[in-house]
Amino acid sequence: MDIPLAQTFLAIADSHSFQRAAERLHVTQTAVSARVRSLEEQLDRQLFVRNKSGAVLTPAGERFMPHARTFVQVWERARQQVAVPAGRRAALALGCEISLWHPLLPRWLVRMRERAPDLALRCTVGPPHELLDQVASGVLDVAIAYAPQQKPGLRVELLIEERLVMVSSQPGLRTLEAADYVNVDWGPEFEAQHGLAFPQLSNAPLQAGLGPLGLEYVLTAGGTGYFRQEVVRPHLEAGRLYRVPDTPEFLYPAYAVYAAGTEQAALHEALEGLRETAGSYRETAPAPGDMGKKPRTRAAKT
Repeated sequence: MDIPLAQTFLAIADSHSFQRAAERLHVTQTAVSARVRSLEEQLDRQLFVRNKSGAVLTPAGERFMPHARTFVQVWERARQQVAVPAGRRAALALGCEISLWHPLLPRWLVRMRERAPDLALRCTVGPPHELLDQVASGVLDVAIAYAPQQKPGLRVELLIEERLVMVSSQPGLRTLEAADYVNVDWGPEFEAQHGLAFPQLSNAPLQAGLGPLGLEYVLTAGGTGYFRQEVVRPHLEAGRLYRVPDTPEFLYPAYAVYAAGTEQAALHEALEGLRETAGSYRETAPAPGDMGKKPRTRAAKT
C-alpha cells in the first residue's frame, strides 16, 4: 500500500466526505474514489458506506483506522529523520499544547541551542490529544501538555506546577463586574472550579478560547481575567497589571510526555533541557503574596 492511499482514507474518515477529502488533498473526486477502490481491493474489504449524509466507516474501516494513521505518521517521522540537515547529528521533534508554549518553548529553544547546537529541532503546537497520538506513533519525541491522558507505552513527567491568577488593569480592584471580565477557556477542570468560585462571571459577555488572546485584550483595552502566573509576571512587575486581592489561584501544571524506555540520546538531552527550563520558572516566580511587588532575590517556595 502506498502513502497516498492511506492519506486519502484518513482524509475521508476525518471529513466524512469524498468531496471535502478531495479539496483537502488538492485532487479530483474521481481520484479519491479510485484510491479508495484500490485500497479496498488490496484489503479485500469495504471501508466506507456512502449515503446522503456523507461517507461512514464500515466495521472494517474502523479497524483499519489506527493502522492507517500510524502508517502515515511513521512515514512522516522516517522522512524527517532521513532529512537531517547537514552538520546535525540528529533530529528531534517536540510538540506543545497551544496554551503552554509561551514562554516555555522559546526559553527551551534558547537553552537547547546553547547545550546541543548540533541537534536539528522541529517544534509544533496543537491540541493535546493529537500531540499524544503523535508521541505514541513516533512522529513526536516529546509533547508538553496540561493534564495528559495516560496511554500505554508513554511516560508522563511533571515539569511545572504553574498557577492561574486573577489580574486586572485596574489597581486595587475589589468589585468584579462581568462586563469587564474576560473568561478564558483553561479547560474543564478550571471551568468547574471557576464556576463555583465566581458563578456571576461564568456568563461574561467576553469569552476567549486562548490565553494569549485574552491577555492581549486586557493589556490593550483593559479588563480582568485569569492568566498563567509566569506569563503575567513581567506585566505585574512593570505595573501594567495588578493582582486582584483575595481571589483564589488555580493550579495549571505542565507535563512532558514521551515514549517509555527510549534510549535516544537526543531525547534525553531535550528532557534535561526542559527540566532546567522548568527549574528557572521556580527560581524567578514570585510568591503568591508578592505578585505585583519587586521580585525576590532568592527562590520563592511553591
